[in-house]
Amino acid sequence: MERKRKTAEEYCVQGDAHRRRGDFSSAMNCYLQAARLDPEGPAATAVEMLQNIMNFYCKDIYNP
Repeated sequence: MERKRKTAEEYCVQGDAHRRRGDFSSAMNCYLQAARLDPEGPAATAVEMLQNIMNFYCKDIYNP
């Protein structure tokens, strides 16, 4: 059985779902996968957005 690879859009949608639940770590992982597949896509903006959120709220925990 051949396993279908996810597209950048599928990773982005999955990341959005994680972000809405407040699971920023999983969201970031999905967005990074999407950005790797499509560097010009919306996931690149989402990665930057999450980095800004983490830098603001978790300065002591998160270091990019």
